Amino acid sequence: MVRIIAISGSLRQRSSNSALLRAFARVCRDVVLDVVLYEGLGGLPHFNPDLDEEGAEVPPPVRELRDLLIGADAIVISSPEYAHGVPGSLKNMLDWLVSVGELVDKPVALLNASPQGGDYAQNALLETLRTMNWRVLESASRVKPFVRRKIVDEVSDDETLEVLRQVVDELTARISER
Repeated sequence: MVRIIAISGSLRQRSSNSALLRAFARVCRDVVLDVVLYEGLGGLPHFNPDLDEEGAEVPPPVRELRDLLIGADAIVISSPEYAHGVPGSLKNMLDWLVSVGELVDKPVALLNASPQGGDYAQNALLETLRTMNWRVLESASRVKPFVRRKIVDEVSDDETLEVLRQVVDELTARISER
């Protein structure tokens, strides 16, 4: 079974990005894909290169995150934009993952829950992931706005769900190419 880890860049309890990823997970269940919504973003310690040197024992939440992502077939990230950038908690997570060689060429798709844009954050995230040598699947990503209105609790409109079905189809096709 294909395993996808979904990561919301928002810590907000009623996050549109988290709601979009929950809808993505529901769509994935229709095609028998296992989606794990990662919920440990806020519990990661601040990145400290001294704790990530060769031979060092990284903090347990970082080890758990790394193991989770290494075992995944793909990653899907949906992130808001804060002050024209990626939220600090998401960037912190990525900093902990830069040195993980097993994640090089890991397929990743990006989603954007903003009805208005978020271009700065999306571009910054793309740059970071490419620098990390993750394989950004542009055909499976939706970084331009496709959500018509702010998501409050749950995605239920047919248009958004159809876009998510297209993402799932593209993502599974690209994963199978590996």
